[in-house]
Amino acid sequence: MPPVAAARAAAAPARCKPWWRVLALTLLLTLSGATLASSFGRRSSSDYTFELVEREVKQGYGTTILVRLVDERTGKVVPDAVLFISRIDMSPDGMGAMTAPLELRTDTLPGHYRFETDLSMAGAWALTLAAKVPGVSAPIQGRLVLQAVP
Repeated sequence: MPPVAAARAAAAPARCKPWWRVLALTLLLTLSGATLASSFGRRSSSDYTFELVEREVKQGYGTTILVRLVDERTGKVVPDAVLFISRIDMSPDGMGAMTAPLELRTDTLPGHYRFETDLSMAGAWALTLAAKVPGVSAPIQGRLVLQAVP
């Protein structure tokens, strides 16, 4: 190569083939999109919470407590959960040994869970729940404090 042609070749900017750029960009977007999609698709037990419909209930026999399970990501109730642990006691008032019978009743509202209990004393009661939601590996656990009033 003559010296003039060699000097021009050295001074010319290096050209990257455009198809390499397109390929690299496509690969990058595909991988980041797959990672993003998989993180949005994952559901964790921390995405769900139990909520009392009413914090105050009437003290006595045949008291009804209504609870809903909410998906915090969407704000919607979860209708297909299976509750497998439920307990009510007076631990908020320092009387954890004071328990009451608790029965799950059917409810017509999807995502709402109705319990019937006999609250023999007025005061603060703790309702402890655990549920299994399809598609979530760990159980959803919650402890709700309600007030029984005379």
